[in-house]
Amino acid sequence: MDKVKFTSMKDGDRADYEFLTAHETEFAAGTAGRLLTALRDLDESLSGYQVTRLGHSLQSASRAWRDGADEDWVVAALLHDIGDIYAPCNHDEYAAAILRPLVREQCAWVVEKHGLFQRLYYAHHLGGDPYARETERGHPCFDDCAEFCERWDQASFDPDYPSLPLEFFAPMVERVFARTPRDPGVLRPGVRVPLTDAAVAAGRAAR
Repeated sequence: MDKVKFTSMKDGDRADYEFLTAHETEFAAGTAGRLLTALRDLDESLSGYQVTRLGHSLQSASRAWRDGADEDWVVAALLHDIGDIYAPCNHDEYAAAILRPLVREQCAWVVEKHGLFQRLYYAHHLGGDPYARETERGHPCFDDCAEFCERWDQASFDPDYPSLPLEFFAPMVERVFARTPRDPGVLRPGVRVPLTDAAVAAGRAAR
């Protein structure tokens, strides 16, 4: 079979859907590669900063890694702005939707809300509310998102920062996207892992 037999989904049979499932599984296995390509495309994204969006993403992930963050946090930092090209009006939600089935619930929530939290640093210059994040006050991950933005996001526009290359992070992205989607052992609802680990960071200090 090269294609399904149906032209309306309700007319498909078991053979059709087993065929499609096999194709979808194979296609999903290439997600990490497509995301790495999309990250490279961020080099041609929004201009005006002193670094490209790829440079910002690599710098955010490098800071996370050097802070001793675990792999979920590092990949979240790397991909947090992946939606800038395709969803400029809700890039944070776009990135979170990509990550949510495959990383800790804590990390997905922080990525989803980081755009709101980032307003603290600039909204007052544009007549907006820098404290819009207060609508999320009381959420268990509120402080995590505030720390994510302060340590890794808002600080990562420095053209002189020695960011690690995309190739350094590629194996991490591949491991995360090779996970079983929605695995409770990965999502770990209600679990909070610190963004930083001084002992791990000390062991990474040479990079």
